[in-house]
Amino acid sequence: MSRPSERAAVILSFDVEEHDRIEAAVGVECPPELKATYATRMEAATRGLLAQLAAAGTPATFFVVGQIAESHPQLVRAIADAGHEVGSHGWDHKRVHRFTPETFREDVRRSKAALEQATGRPVVGYRAPTFSVVRQTAWAIDVLAAAGLRYDSSIYPVRHDRYGVPDAPRTPFVAVGRDARILELPPATYRVMGQNLPVGGGGYFRLFPPAVMRAGIRQLGRAAPAVGMLYFHPWEFDPGQPRLPLSRLSRWRTYVGVGKSTARLDRLLANYAGRFRRAIDVVADLEPKAAGLPQFQVDPPSQ
Repeated sequence: MSRPSERAAVILSFDVEEHDRIEAAVGVECPPELKATYATRMEAATRGLLAQLAAAGTPATFFVVGQIAESHPQLVRAIADAGHEVGSHGWDHKRVHRFTPETFREDVRRSKAALEQATGRPVVGYRAPTFSVVRQTAWAIDVLAAAGLRYDSSIYPVRHDRYGVPDAPRTPFVAVGRDARILELPPATYRVMGQNLPVGGGGYFRLFPPAVMRAGIRQLGRAAPAVGMLYFHPWEFDPGQPRLPLSRLSRWRTYVGVGKSTARLDRLLANYAGRFRRAIDVVADLEPKAAGLPQFQVDPPSQ
């Protein structure tokens, strides 16, 4: 591998789903009129992000729920026409835990086909809802590889009550399944006191001081390959949206700092101007070097 430059390439990614689809809202009753409101606001927030990225001249990767390619095809086409990459975020935002290998294969196929129909471009990247490729769902690696995807970004090397493979590599690696393997781009973490602190985006971006994310990206810049994957959701940039009736902890996780997100993103775009790359462009650079990347078996055989 090449020597680290201490200047990590930064991948800016957005997971596009309506607000009522978030994992914290599973089981929450959402009336049809509220669902329609969230769909309208999702489109408006996404188009606002497209304008913000265009003003900064920043490319990004958008992992889009497949159903949105059918309900909002012009939005998905606009993302691609603006020069951004469109990847799959599943058909209807179900965690991988809710599938068998067979039903997951159909979910991936259906989402990929709908997004390709909307954009007129191949879809080669995937991110599981709620980073739900974990040890129990390691079989997903084989399904994703068989579907012709070139990379995944679903394994978060942290400890969390909903997701995470804490001993996975923090930099891009080859995820090894039972029969196949795929290039993995994990979200950014900051190694401190022997633990991986999640700093890649989402609620962590809204909760932690911006200096924490910067420290993580700076630390990843001293690794090889030097890549920092960041992730956000359009609903995180819509402070005026109706609030879901969530539990106290979920409500705090979901809405903390939402009013500051747009301004923080502006500062992030300015701080790393010239260093942002789409995931697929990083993957194109890494694929010829895949033999030199860490190889990690997500669900190692029992001894």
